[in-house]
Amino acid sequence: MEDAQKQKTYEDQHSDKIWTRDFVLVCLANFFIFLGFQMTLPTIPLFVEELGGSDQLIGLIVGVFTFSALLLRPYAGHSLESKGRQFVYMLGLGIFVLAVGSFAFITSIIILFIMRVVQGVGWGFSTTATGTIATDIIPPHRRGEGLGYFGLSGNIALAFGPSLGLTLAGVISFQSLFLICAALGFIAFLLSTKIHYKKAEKSEEKTVPVKFDIFEKSAIQPSILLFFITVTFGGIATFLPLYTEEKGIGGIELYFLTFAIFLMISRTFAGKLYDKKGHIYVFLPGTLCILIAMILLSWLPSTFVMLIAAALYALGFGSVQPALQAWAVDKSPKNRKGMANATFFSFFDLGVGIGAIGFGQLAYLFNYASIYATAAGSVFLSMAFYVYLLIRSKRENKKSVNG
Repeated sequence: MEDAQKQKTYEDQHSDKIWTRDFVLVCLANFFIFLGFQMTLPTIPLFVEELGGSDQLIGLIVGVFTFSALLLRPYAGHSLESKGRQFVYMLGLGIFVLAVGSFAFITSIIILFIMRVVQGVGWGFSTTATGTIATDIIPPHRRGEGLGYFGLSGNIALAFGPSLGLTLAGVISFQSLFLICAALGFIAFLLSTKIHYKKAEKSEEKTVPVKFDIFEKSAIQPSILLFFITVTFGGIATFLPLYTEEKGIGGIELYFLTFAIFLMISRTFAGKLYDKKGHIYVFLPGTLCILIAMILLSWLPSTFVMLIAAALYALGFGSVQPALQAWAVDKSPKNRKGMANATFFSFFDLGVGIGAIGFGQLAYLFNYASIYATAAGSVFLSMAFYVYLLIRSKRENKKSVNG
């Protein structure tokens, strides 16, 4: 009876408002963990280099993080429904903090590799959980808008984290830097203790238990669409600085700043558009922006064109990603929201990982420009698959009406 009363109070507090106390707390926690993560992103390769690692080892240590997070997401999704949101979230944050803090005391590349795997485990748990917690808090009819605002917390960290990490790496030791990153994660952990968590729901629909249950079937379509888009991430994050240097184009710092600004702008309107009109009004315009950005980057004659590409890419991705996440969660049964988020972020990780590794080989065999031309092809595949889904859906609706 008391649990039911608490649940009713929770639902009353989150009936229509997005900016509730719990939503602010989860956004702040997300900001601090992302800031700690983004500060390590450009500095881990420098640290590996200082330990005597080669370029191949740098790629391996950077990449293993993504795949360890990917492998843990299905288990995290199940645990969110069986063990609860708070347990999974705080466990993930705790593991992440301990792993990043351990970097400060590592002198061996082998130990660093192992702790990067552990960091990926913490990241997989915490990010799967926080997406589900935000979904719980946001009113269902404002989910696209709310997830857009929630995404801003990570975007702001993306805007300042990498440059802050590089700046600090130039003036303090790696030991101090990694302890600061761990402290930021610990702030997220403390904030997570103040959130009121929604209990996992039992679905009214009958769901058949599956022995090898590693994804949520209803989230597969938007997740596949996302995969073809996040493949482009590997090309930009890893190779754009090298590409601009090869072409003698300056202002790479401005690229990431422009990207962050326009990403934040997109979050203010794209979610509302999804909630009112649906994904059809968001996905194709957004992916068209990304496609044009990839074509411009494959050409890349000047800094100005690079910044135009940054703005278009940010507007496109900032519109498409929360819309696809909302689509994935909306379609899933009530007791499978955690698994839907796990499926969604697994495809996100898979796209980034495959893009980084595949484009590295492409750059070795051909040139940097070929990376972005291929990335444009990947975005086009996402658009083509979406059009196919639309046509199939219309045919099925027509059959059901006639039948």
